[in-house]
Amino acid sequence: MSEREYFACVGRRPGTFVGTASSFHQLTAFLTGYDQHAMRHGGQGLTGWHEWLIARRGRDCNHAWPGQVLHIALPEGWNNIADLPPEDEKHGIKILFQLLDEFAAEREESPGAQNSDGCSSFRGTTLIKP
Repeated sequence: MSEREYFACVGRRPGTFVGTASSFHQLTAFLTGYDQHAMRHGGQGLTGWHEWLIARRGRDCNHAWPGQVLHIALPEGWNNIADLPPEDEKHGIKILFQLLDEFAAEREESPGAQNSDGCSSFRGTTLIKP
């Protein structure tokens, strides 16, 4: 199963992975754990995800990648990432998995795209190798 297929599976059935009361916050914690495990065991994990989101959004801020996703999903803002209103929660989760699919698709299209300096490049964003 590719990472893209795995992310789609998590997105379709989040309760299977984080429990029945799945939230945006829980899913981002799960994905952070997935990333850390992959990195520790030689996988790509979510390498380049944060930078890709910044490029996708067109600007940066001091938020980690979950905040970047919410900026895209909820451009009017939010108060507490761990306590989103139900409609924002649902929309944030939907956008999270749409963005993950786009990111994974781009990475599959250019799995070994390297610049001359040995860094990976996606959609004009240079990513430092781990």
